[in-house]
Amino acid sequence: MNILSLAVAAAVWCAALPALAQAPAADYPNKPIRLVVTFPPGGSSDAGARIVAPRLAERLGQPVIIDNRPGAGGGLGLEVVAKAPADGYTIVLASAGGLTANPSLYKRLNYDPVKDFAPVTLFGTSPFVLVAGAQVPVQTARDVVALARREPGKLSYASGGNGTAMHLSGELFKAVTRTFIVHVPYRGSGPAALAVMSGDTALGVADLATIQPQLKSGRLKAIGVLSKERSPLAPDIPTLAESGVPGYESNGWFAILAPAGTPPAIINRLNAELNAVLRSPEIRERFASAWLEPLPSTPGELAALMKTETVKWAKVIKDSGARID
Repeated sequence: MNILSLAVAAAVWCAALPALAQAPAADYPNKPIRLVVTFPPGGSSDAGARIVAPRLAERLGQPVIIDNRPGAGGGLGLEVVAKAPADGYTIVLASAGGLTANPSLYKRLNYDPVKDFAPVTLFGTSPFVLVAGAQVPVQTARDVVALARREPGKLSYASGGNGTAMHLSGELFKAVTRTFIVHVPYRGSGPAALAVMSGDTALGVADLATIQPQLKSGRLKAIGVLSKERSPLAPDIPTLAESGVPGYESNGWFAILAPAGTPPAIINRLNAELNAVLRSPEIRERFASAWLEPLPSTPGELAALMKTETVKWAKVIKDSGARID
């Protein structure tokens, strides 16, 4: 073959590349999809995944298999997906903490939330609540601040573990109110709630899905939800801003991402199908029964939120001295 023939063949090959690149996307999906959940079975994100997966499978025409990979504040599951092929067949349901706080919390992180992932959509939220034990003489956030200032270091709060969004939400509360309250980490929201009920700690930060039965029974007192607005799941609980801490806001959210380099056509397909599922009345009702709120979005909206929250939590982590080696 002469040089001219080689040049012609090369030109034909280059011209065909865009079509070849689109071929996998056009055929997507043609096999099961693995949805990695970065927390263990039984938690809020896992409950949401198990509600959505069957409906997503119906829309895609392929099974959606849930793979729980807990550990390191969601970091282990994220690392698995960061190293997966960028073909849309491995996606991750990750938490706000793993995506926006871990980069500042961990000295070494085996994934980069921005460089290693392609945002697909926000998924849902389980509102966080500041709670107190039934025996603690506080009813509002204003009361908590007053008590903490009278006796610095005497009050303590429980969270679901070092580096979790609940821990950082508590540190943000301390920073905003200029109070000294001792953090006591536990292995999950359930044990943290038990610590508050037993009096081992006066306060706790937990997700509404975990503590709703204890609130209903009166074993825990709700001081306020941490979100900017009241949750439609618990409209009688005021926000912390209403309860005496103006300007406070912290949200526990989950999102779906794919490995970086996943073709845009596949990202768009996943976004469209997931949003259709999350917006359906059936899913909204089933989420509410699990004390979750669906939170569909565009990939761009998720990327913007990650950027804003990464800056926010980096400051909280730096000011609080929180660090995980």
